[in-house]
Amino acid sequence: MHDRTLSLQADDLSLLTDLYELTMAACYVGEGIDQRPASFELFTRDLPPHWGYLIAMGLAQVLAYLEQLHFTPTQIAALQASGVFTHVPDRFWSLLAEARFTGDVWAVPEGTAIFANEPLLRIEAPLWQAQLVETYLLNIVNYQTLVATRTARIRDVAGPTATLLEFGTRRAFGPQASLLAALAALAAGMNGTSNVLAALKLEERPQGTMAHALVMAIATLAGGEDDAFAAFHRYFPQATLLIDTYDPIAAAQRLAAQLAAGNPNLKGVRLDSGDLASLSRQVRALLPGVRILASGDLDEWEIEKLLTAGACIDGYGIGTRLVTGYPVNGVYKLVEIDGIPVMKESNQKMTYPGRKQIFRCLDPYRDRLGLATESPLAGETPLLQPVMCQGQRLAEFEHRFPGTIAAIQERTATSVAQLPAAIRRLSHPATAPVTLSAALDALIQKTQHSP
Repeated sequence: MHDRTLSLQADDLSLLTDLYELTMAACYVGEGIDQRPASFELFTRDLPPHWGYLIAMGLAQVLAYLEQLHFTPTQIAALQASGVFTHVPDRFWSLLAEARFTGDVWAVPEGTAIFANEPLLRIEAPLWQAQLVETYLLNIVNYQTLVATRTARIRDVAGPTATLLEFGTRRAFGPQASLLAALAALAAGMNGTSNVLAALKLEERPQGTMAHALVMAIATLAGGEDDAFAAFHRYFPQATLLIDTYDPIAAAQRLAAQLAAGNPNLKGVRLDSGDLASLSRQVRALLPGVRILASGDLDEWEIEKLLTAGACIDGYGIGTRLVTGYPVNGVYKLVEIDGIPVMKESNQKMTYPGRKQIFRCLDPYRDRLGLATESPLAGETPLLQPVMCQGQRLAEFEHRFPGTIAAIQERTATSVAQLPAAIRRLSHPATAPVTLSAALDALIQKTQHSP
């Protein structure tokens, strides 16, 4: 399996896991409990600082992974040669050779607002399977939920008509992360991505402008900045021009003269540095009919400052701060084994026992965390939906909650619009009141060990 490039293929995903998922599975086999039914839930204990909500994302990749889960003979041989599994029972290897995910999945639809301690998804499967998938599920859901939530916050601040473009590929945590970031950003409300591979795979049109290098190269060789603009428009008519390589106001003045002379190609300009609020107002005065795109380490906080300062900006290119930042610290915990509710009781890391359901009420906005066996009260809607049964996707879920980018965008926009203003604000946001049902509270008391 030697591959110093660490290129990732579909067959590799079963091994894209932490070692202890496999060692625990081997232990379960040795103890004869690997096939016991188990339930694990994925949730966050706390929201990232200054965030009042999360937008769930990543379910599509979770389901694809579970459908394709298997181990090849080469992978099994590599595990055997590692020296880690010398003492495991032989049945562990036959289990891997025949591995397929046969469990059930419950999840909130992508684009749904969610809060701390509420499960984004639940896996119900034989113990070894439910354990094995932990690492990949957290990897997928945590990162896409991070990008989706930041996108939703940026869209909420920028407004519904602003153009938002995802420019984060060069700052994302690796090539695969850049693709997932582009997907999550588009699904949560971005208008486009500069990531060509992601865009074409998603049957979207890649979007972008130009870099300072083109302006400097052609200006140096051909005589000036205007030559660079003219050259780019020869091949990409009406493309947005980056005007701050040298003096953005001087560039805007010359472009205004060209516009007055009948230049049909000038439709948009981009500002990437300096006092964006002041520069955008000056450029707007010079080019009143031309769209202005801003970029340069922007996020929801910076966009709010720009709007407060009266910036004249029609769209934003968002990169570094969209695809990086404080993580969504999702965890994946056992809540039931062989029908017996269990809970973690560690200080500050306690979990709630049993399979759960989120019941949401919109008026007033509140959530009730209860047991999966409970029914909604008047005005409540259960958020966790069955999405996979015995390893097979449920067509009913896809029919009710389509997984297209447009559908998820609409769900995200609706979810955010339903949130109270106090939860949506950037400074010191509130979070939704989440109460525990009487049945869940009683189960906690029953399950908790006495000191």
